[in-house]
Amino acid sequence: MLLPFYHNLFTEAGLDEAGRGCFAGPVFAAAVVLPKEFYHPLLNDSKQLTKEERELLRPIIEQESIAFAVASVDNEEIDRINILQASYKAMHLALGKLRVSPDILLIDGNRFKPYKKIPFYCIVKGDEIYASIAAASVLAKTYRDDYMMQLHNEYEVYGWYNNKGYGTPAHRDAIAAHGLCKYHRRSFNINMQLEMEF
Repeated sequence: MLLPFYHNLFTEAGLDEAGRGCFAGPVFAAAVVLPKEFYHPLLNDSKQLTKEERELLRPIIEQESIAFAVASVDNEEIDRINILQASYKAMHLALGKLRVSPDILLIDGNRFKPYKKIPFYCIVKGDEIYASIAAASVLAKTYRDDYMMQLHNEYEVYGWYNNKGYGTPAHRDAIAAHGLCKYHRRSFNINMQLEMEF
């Protein structure tokens, strides 16, 4: 069962990202401030939920949260500043869109770039521990999946409706057959990775 908060006396924002390891598309991040009493039996790390469960939870999180925000950094900027810095930037952009100012940030993972001197705690597998981080993981994942569906309509050959830009065998085969498009992350040296596999 997820923990409802890190500290009962402070306003906490949970943060998580989606799409960090993808070959294509943006990285998304979400920040969520939940009421201390928030509970939903389905809520968990988005990777452990089905697509249907994530889609059911998203409007519940949005309606019942004190505040939430989602932001993204596109593949061109990922190539300019690297994926780690882009993940931080997406989280910072999401925090900047929140309509309340949190006292504490709970970050999924082991690293974070400080934001406006707000105290933060990095929690490995935090999306399996704290409700606010799990909620952020659901929003980041669903918003990114929706966006990748839009990109799929532009470049159907890569199967992004299914792989969402991750380096699945089908996506790798499509890149080998059709090359890279404008949404692929050049800094990931995808062609070199594919060459090394053969």
